[in-house]
Amino acid sequence: MNIITFLRKRILQSLPVVFGILAVVFLVVRMIPGDPARLMLGIHASDAKLSALREQLGLDQPIWQQFTQFVGHAVQGELGTSLVFRRDVLEVILDRLPVTLSLVAFAVLLSVAISLPLAMLASMRQGRGADFLVRSGATLTLAMPGFWLGLNLLILFAVIFPLFPVSGYGKGLGDRIWHLFLPALTIAFSLAPILIRTLRASLIEIMSAPHVDFARTKGLPELVLIRRHVLRNGLMATITILGVNIGWLIGGSVVVETVFTLPGIGALIISSVTARDFPMIQGIALIFGGMVVVINLVTDLIYAALDPRVSYD
Repeated sequence: MNIITFLRKRILQSLPVVFGILAVVFLVVRMIPGDPARLMLGIHASDAKLSALREQLGLDQPIWQQFTQFVGHAVQGELGTSLVFRRDVLEVILDRLPVTLSLVAFAVLLSVAISLPLAMLASMRQGRGADFLVRSGATLTLAMPGFWLGLNLLILFAVIFPLFPVSGYGKGLGDRIWHLFLPALTIAFSLAPILIRTLRASLIEIMSAPHVDFARTKGLPELVLIRRHVLRNGLMATITILGVNIGWLIGGSVVVETVFTLPGIGALIISSVTARDFPMIQGIALIFGGMVVVINLVTDLIYAALDPRVSYD
């Protein structure tokens, strides 16, 4: 099966998932307490004005009819108009999305940069002091809540030692990397422990394989042995774990963005939930859900490309 057929099959398999995301997002948003019309007009608005606004927003229609219209508009790429910003929902999201994507991408790069050398060190020193320190450090950082770790990094490296800015996104590539370093490091500390443990276990298992023992008898140095014969095979499970957790990082970045006052999707979600901005909440959840589906598809493609034993079926 070639890659085109593989993509077509995966996309068809994703359609029920996307429909499920649409249904869950629509129903959960409707369960949020509060009346959007009253929030927009104020507590002193008359019943006539409230009824007129509900009719204008379509909130007076039956739930099934609202859902049908929502799905029809979403398929056409129309996510409605924000009740707060009075702008197209997709336009507002696309203004904020680059900040969140940059943060998540930077966090993934830092996680990989931290995980690879530490996992290799732990696997090469299995059962020794270095292995114990790596596993203990991974467990410790995994147990730290993101908001607590972010606040401590902020206090330490932006207040006590002013090496990084306290908040903001910056201007220009270099300035933005400088502003995003601490937020990305906060997220990386929650992802790297998972990658370290997964990669360490894979490397230890592969290092006992017959072909690795044969290569070792030829006198190859340990680092060369790992780089040529072990690391690529060990990355298989890690890539899967990374692909699954990127979707979690996108949602988890909300808290980190709030701590570091980044103008991304995180602040937009909080303000939209507070204002009961149904179209905006639906749009953000739908975009995030679609991104997770795409990330899982890309992960399958990368896995098949790295492992020749895996076919596109």
